[in-house]
Amino acid sequence: MERHRRAVYQLCYRFVGNHEDASDLSQDVFLRAYRGLRSFRGQSTLATWLYRIGVNVCLNRVSAKTTLGKLTEPIEERQFVDVHAASPSDQLLRDERGARVRAAIAQLPRKQRAALILRTYHEMSHQEIADVLGSSVGAVKANFFHALGNLKKILGETL
Repeated sequence: MERHRRAVYQLCYRFVGNHEDASDLSQDVFLRAYRGLRSFRGQSTLATWLYRIGVNVCLNRVSAKTTLGKLTEPIEERQFVDVHAASPSDQLLRDERGARVRAAIAQLPRKQRAALILRTYHEMSHQEIADVLGSSVGAVKANFFHALGNLKKILGETL
């Protein structure tokens, strides 16, 4: 659990956009993995198996609960003030832009959202994503391509 805790948490955070839900989902992922450990056949790595459980848990939660209003919390809280950081107005613009992107990602269809998050934020290859999602590499590429197109449409409307 310690080896994969951070990666699973980050995956969950990318889906729900806030720390509390991401923490709850991470616990759910590890609980389901523990309960299903006997069914793990070793056909993939443990990390791939955990990602697959994580994506399914997150997609089920996001489908059941709208999180658009909760997509503004940054992934890591700032504890110290950086005097070399961007001006407050630049930071505000960047935060607003990030919130719009997270809200747009939340509007994508499930498979597109999963492919985009795993490819962009977790830097997985198309093959790794296909293993996690249980689909073909071609389907992952198509979902990623369509996710980018849909994001452009969604973000074009809000800009």
